[in-house]
Amino acid sequence: VQLQASGGGLVQTGGSLRLSCAASGRTFTADAMAWFRQAPGKEREFVAGISWRGTSTFYEDSVKGRFTISRDEAKNTVYLEMSSLKPEDTAVYYCARSRTSVVRTTPPAYFYWGQGTLVTVSS
Repeated sequence: VQLQASGGGLVQTGGSLRLSCAASGRTFTADAMAWFRQAPGKEREFVAGISWRGTSTFYEDSVKGRFTISRDEAKNTVYLEMSSLKPEDTAVYYCARSRTSVVRTTPPAYFYWGQGTLVTVSS
């Protein structure tokens, strides 16, 4: 299984970006998916997660109302729509896939990881 994250880049404060995470190999089946991020000198933190079939979504408090996670099973792809971006959103963003259908917020709960895509928000 491989996860390929893309869509990062440089954006001004208040701007928007859409991240994509395409899975190859074993299909999603019943696995929850999530996005994490890691800023320089900080630990990796949960950003958003989506359950199998997208019936439930969860967000870290600071991104609620600004970020939206979704998944397209036909394309084996998970998306993270980010709007009203702030400098503190600057980080490398990683997509991750669990082995359960339930969203967890800690990195050890996820078995597969993408390579990360850098998001830089300028002030």
